[in-house]
Amino acid sequence: MRVAIGADHAGLPLKQPIVERLESLGHAVIDVGAHEMDPSDDYPDFAAAVAEKVVSAAADRGIVVCGSGVGASIAANKVRGIRASVCHDAYSARQGVEHDDMNVLCLGRLIVDEELAGELVSAFMDAAFINEERYRRRLHKVLALESAALPFANNAEGDS
Repeated sequence: MRVAIGADHAGLPLKQPIVERLESLGHAVIDVGAHEMDPSDDYPDFAAAVAEKVVSAAADRGIVVCGSGVGASIAANKVRGIRASVCHDAYSARQGVEHDDMNVLCLGRLIVDEELAGELVSAFMDAAFINEERYRRRLHKVLALESAALPFANNAEGDS
């Protein structure tokens, strides 16, 4: 598979070990940066670059690393066609692909060490979407939400 990877300054120390793991598993890596430490860089830029590679089909999947993984996940999910999640355990990294067709894995370098990151990457890359009716039905509902992309009105009682 072709995998796009990106990391901000907080995730940069974990990026190269992940690249090495991906290559050892036989995957082609598309590195969108960062390529050097820059404390002023921003995770949304790398999340967007990875997401663009995935939605354009230049990459089959993507991985974004920031400090916690949360910001990268939020930013990547703003791109239509991306289903990203922060994962800190192998079950979620695998199940996210199998049940939810997750196509971008987000990791927090301040949360996971190099060994665990390797396990998460392996679980993510080894998984495939389970093409059963219940998973397709749920995925179609997620895609419908994405297509609607309408803001929810705040209709709570008591609002003036």
